[in-house]
Amino acid sequence: MQDPPIALVTGANQGIGYEIARDLVRHGYTVLVGSRNAERGETAAREIGPSAHALQLDVTDHASISAAAQRIAHAFGRLDVLVQNAAISNTRRLPGQSVEDYAKTTRPSNVSIDEMRAVWNTNVFGVLAVYQAMLPLLRKSGAARIVNVSSGVGSLAANSDPAFAWRGIFGPVYPASKTALNALTVAMAIELEPEGIKVNAVSPGFTRTNLNGYTGTDPVEAGAREAVRVALLGADGPTGTFTCWENETIPW
Repeated sequence: MQDPPIALVTGANQGIGYEIARDLVRHGYTVLVGSRNAERGETAAREIGPSAHALQLDVTDHASISAAAQRIAHAFGRLDVLVQNAAISNTRRLPGQSVEDYAKTTRPSNVSIDEMRAVWNTNVFGVLAVYQAMLPLLRKSGAARIVNVSSGVGSLAANSDPAFAWRGIFGPVYPASKTALNALTVAMAIELEPEGIKVNAVSPGFTRTNLNGYTGTDPVEAGAREAVRVALLGADGPTGTFTCWENETIPW
């Protein structure tokens, strides 16, 4: 009997990551529930079921990343799917402050460099650090997939259009961190294309999560769908794409 495929979802103790993990279990995967807080990860894994296993993973902590990779190597010997979902939107948004009002405090002219650095450390550098640590395990899979959870607000093409609804909030903190994540996605896809490892970015849409203070309009179940679809791509599936549900291309 063939072993079930192994997936790691970062930031999976809540929100979209939790739903992605749950959906992958339904598709027959053994899922590692990546969580910065070990106790919350354990709780989430128990809720998802016996095919889910908590994995302490802080994407901003190199020791935590290295230890997680070692645990996966020891327990499973490989990794078939990596979903890079862990992200933060800010560290300084005030309770009750709207996204638009917060954006006014993060213009290029007045943004806190510390705020920008903190968000990019998770959303950009954390993604790259996890990629580098997990790549040896992904290379041991017969058909590895990497899914980077991005956002349509990071699209340079969309934000260059005056008619784009979210253009007014584009700035150096969260939106630009997703622009940088998109660039990483293309670079990863180019690097791994000769090996058959597919790397794609997805946008979950404006989903009700802790990331946006639960102001989103879509449920987390909807936000998880495209990430799962892309994670399950077959051998003839694309690489280096940026999509939202269902396979709708977002311009870079």
